[in-house]
Amino acid sequence: MVQTSERVLSLDEFLAQPETKPASELINGQIVQKPMPQGQHSYLQLELAALINGALRQPKIARAGTELRCTFGDRSIVPDIAVFTWEHIPREPDGRVSNVFNHAPNWTIEILSPGQSSLRPTKNILHCLAYGGEMGWLIDPEDLTVLVYTPDRGTGCLDQPDDRLLVPEFARDLDLTIQDLLDCLLD
Repeated sequence: MVQTSERVLSLDEFLAQPETKPASELINGQIVQKPMPQGQHSYLQLELAALINGALRQPKIARAGTELRCTFGDRSIVPDIAVFTWEHIPREPDGRVSNVFNHAPNWTIEILSPGQSSLRPTKNILHCLAYGGEMGWLIDPEDLTVLVYTPDRGTGCLDQPDDRLLVPEFARDLDLTIQDLLDCLLD
């Protein structure tokens, strides 16, 4: 949902506003509220982030966060899952993870909600790739399709249960299939 405002907001004006639930994003100077996640979206987001963290966090390769505000370029976005390689995770002086992420995720994962257009999440993925992201996934849980975006290889479409999902080079040991995504939605 786009809030109706003729006025274009600056990034600083947007960031000074209180957070909303669901989260709002700043895109082209306009506030856009994300749709409220529903069952499939929520479970897939939670389980997929856990799978990524299970494989990449302990060896300190990367870490996945859900609904993490990322502000860079002229946008402030909240990907469903944002994966940052270990060296790109902003930290406080004492080593704790910072609250402010001012650069693109290395890997951006967006999950469509029922009735949601794929245009806004696709634009956010492409924005991340333009600012140094390595890969983006757009997942449609309704028909279990994953569109894979890369800056150098274009877009791929995976939709068969045994299709192996393409992952960024830093996550090469993460072996996932479309069936694994379906399994996240089953008891």
